[in-house]
Amino acid sequence: MPREILLADGRSVEVDCLSCALTSGLITPTGGVIFESSNFHVHQDVGYPIRGLVIIASKRHFYCIDELTEEEQSEYMALIHKVRQKQRERLGIEKVYYFYNEDTTHHFHLWMVPRYEWMNRLGRSVESLRPVLLHARNEMNTEENMKGVMEGIHLLREALRAEVDGS
Repeated sequence: MPREILLADGRSVEVDCLSCALTSGLITPTGGVIFESSNFHVHQDVGYPIRGLVIIASKRHFYCIDELTEEEQSEYMALIHKVRQKQRERLGIEKVYYFYNEDTTHHFHLWMVPRYEWMNRLGRSVESLRPVLLHARNEMNTEENMKGVMEGIHLLREALRAEVDGS
């Protein structure tokens, strides 16, 4: 059954599965695709405007990590490593929270949520994740912040493509 989802950029979309809509190209994520491989799609989270908040979503529709094929397992770990390395090198992100849940209405995906100094006032550790995301959605959807988000997308895309191209 389709659900209406409000994106951080103000667009409202109606989809059965947001991950399927994003990985298939039905919906273009904010800033476009950062990186795409045979099995995975990397993009800025469409709901929360935080620079460097990356989603790695499977292209195949499933929910649980134990459903990854052997090929997907290898590709997934290598991709997480590459994205994390580029977050550190290109965006200066020192700490990241990794979040994955199997009871999602969207299919398999991993959130790579950067930890910034401003987040400390909303709590520490995993209990701060929801307040941080809500603060970003409600208070950071400004033109100035979105410029930083878009720059982060561009830098990550450029770095990941350069690595694949060998340059």
